[in-house]
Amino acid sequence: MKIYTKTGDKGTTSLVGGERASKCCDRIESYGTIDELNSQIGLLITYCTDQQDLNTLRAIQNKLFVVGGHLATDTSKTAMRSSLIIAPEVVTAIEKEIDRLDAMLPPLRVFILPGGSRAAALCNVCRTVCRRAERCIIRLTESGGTVDGNVLAYINRLSDYFFLLSRKLNQDNEIEDIIWRE
Repeated sequence: MKIYTKTGDKGTTSLVGGERASKCCDRIESYGTIDELNSQIGLLITYCTDQQDLNTLRAIQNKLFVVGGHLATDTSKTAMRSSLIIAPEVVTAIEKEIDRLDAMLPPLRVFILPGGSRAAALCNVCRTVCRRAERCIIRLTESGGTVDGNVLAYINRLSDYFFLLSRKLNQDNEIEDIIWRE
């Protein structure tokens, strides 16, 4: 099988189930942004050394594939196995990881700027791409697309996770968070 099909040469692509959609529609924008986030996480992993962080990031990458598959499916026209949607336990698991990271860090009393170590800076790129993905998914739902509520909750929690992970990575590298000064 060739990697190129030429079926998208006129600006459309296939959804799961075979329906064609514009490459710039809300659904494609949503799962394309999730794909971008997954790629950024792949880059972030190359800067991480803590095994628990690596395991969490790999688990997130795998879940983002599930999210992408869900978003690539117009569930009003194609059924999707419920096992391929984010379970409430997945949202709870990322919340527990957020709590673990938060417990390791000094309380935050000021605004901080993205940056510090390379890993922390890239973590903030992941955070902002994640927020954009969330906006895209919300736009999809507001335009009539169906998205499982746990998907939105998971993506919302992930941006918080990346914020705290960025602080932890700075701490691991003995680099102070950059304080915002007006």
